[in-house]
Amino acid sequence: MKKRLSALVLCLLASFTVPMAVQAVAAATNIEVYEIDSSHSSIKFSIRHFIAKTTGSFGQFSGTLQIDRADLTRSSINAQIELPSVHTNSEKRDEHLQQDDYFDAKQYPVMVFESTQWLATAAEQHFKVVGDLTLRGMTHSVVLDVELLGFGAGARGAYLSGWEAKTVLDRTLWGIDGGQPAVGTEVEVEINIEAVRR
Repeated sequence: MKKRLSALVLCLLASFTVPMAVQAVAAATNIEVYEIDSSHSSIKFSIRHFIAKTTGSFGQFSGTLQIDRADLTRSSINAQIELPSVHTNSEKRDEHLQQDDYFDAKQYPVMVFESTQWLATAAEQHFKVVGDLTLRGMTHSVVLDVELLGFGAGARGAYLSGWEAKTVLDRTLWGIDGGQPAVGTEVEVEINIEAVRR
C-alpha cells in the first residue's frame, strides 16, 4: 500500500514539474539578444560652461541588450563606454578630461552601465530604465528615460531594434569636480542606439 501511495505521489509531482520546466524553457526562448552597432549609434552629452553649454560625445562603446518583446519590462542592458574616446571639438580639453580631476581615465578607462529594473510608464513604448553606473571606481544608481523606436529588418538580413534614452547626471557623485564653478555639475546625456539581433 505504501509503495502504491509513493508511486502516486511521484506521478503527481511529475505532472506538475514537467509543465513548469516546459514553461521555463518557453520563457527563456522569449529573450532576444541584440548587440549595439556603434557605427549607427551615438552617446552625446552637454554641460554648462559659464552661461552657455559645451557639448561632447564618445566614439567607442559597446553593449548587449536582452529583450523580451512579449514583456519589455523583463528586458535588460549592459553597456561599456571607453572614456579615452571622448570628443569635445578641442584636443586640449579632451586630454584634460582624462586627468584625475575629471575621468581619471588612466586608472579607470571604462564607464559601465548595467540595468537593474526596466519599468513601464503611462506613455506607450516609453520606459524608466534603472541601473548602476560605475565610473572612477564608484557606482551609483541612475534612471534613463527610454523610448523604443521600433523593431525591423536592416541591411543584409540583419534584424534591428532602435532606442533613444535621456538622463541628467550629477557628475560630482562620481568625484568629478574639475572646473567648478565655471563648469556646471549637471550633465545632460542623450543616447541613440541601433542594435543588431544575434
